[in-house]
Amino acid sequence: MTTTPQTYHQPVMVAEVLEGLKVRAGGTYIDCTLGDGGHGNAILKSSAPGGRLLGIDADTEACAAAKRRLGLFGDTVAIVPSYFDSLHAVAHASSCVPSDGVLFDLGLSSRQLDAEDRGFSFQREGPLDMRFSQDAEVTAEQLVNELDEEELANVIYAYGEERRSRRIAKAIVASRPVTDAKELAEIVRRYSGYPRGRTHPATRTFQALRIAVNDEIDRLNAGLAQALDVLGKGGRLVTISYHSLEDREIKRFMGSAPDSLRVVNKKVIRPSKEEVARNRRSRSAKLRVAERT
Repeated sequence: MTTTPQTYHQPVMVAEVLEGLKVRAGGTYIDCTLGDGGHGNAILKSSAPGGRLLGIDADTEACAAAKRRLGLFGDTVAIVPSYFDSLHAVAHASSCVPSDGVLFDLGLSSRQLDAEDRGFSFQREGPLDMRFSQDAEVTAEQLVNELDEEELANVIYAYGEERRSRRIAKAIVASRPVTDAKELAEIVRRYSGYPRGRTHPATRTFQALRIAVNDEIDRLNAGLAQALDVLGKGGRLVTISYHSLEDREIKRFMGSAPDSLRVVNKKVIRPSKEEVARNRRSRSAKLRVAERT
């Protein structure tokens, strides 16, 4: 019998993450967005011997994939299915305080985008779900079909920074019920008025719905504040964001606690041209580093 090899999401800027975290042998690190374990795998290898990793992810499918990938590291890795706004409690329960480094990689994984039953991609048919955790109560389908036109427009504008949010919301409401991801993308494409280009017209709308469903901005701010609490002196906070809304929150946070955090890279770190050529999904990534003082 032929066994199909397990394929995993390709992590972004691995070398830059390791450098930003200053990974060392015997260190204790927390990956708040474990995903399939790509960054975690690199951290565990670079922190051997004696290194430890706590991996947190709200997506139970991601946790299962990471367990398969990182199982060879034994009890040096702990994986907890949770949102990262529970970082403080999870880190203490896992005896990972003080930590030498905390990582937030805020992008969607290839596995999430490619899964037809998750609704994250506007290129695939599938239910409008968009939940990171299947325990979450609200889905994108509920927002699309139950918010009134003004509320829907406000969500698309606030979380997608979409200038044509009112036009898009009006078209969505007129097309209800909308239950399929590709159907929603086609409605946005048809009525947004954008010309054909490199970026799909539905990109910002899908971003907005995903952020709203998962309460991403509030959770990010809570997670960043808790990272400051669990980091030891000299510990590093590394973040990778993929859109301006996230990046603004991170930049604001890193600059808001000058007595507790020292910004390491004044200029945002971007992936190399070679990496973007290998992995097109890395093209919008922005990496920032701060150190606990």
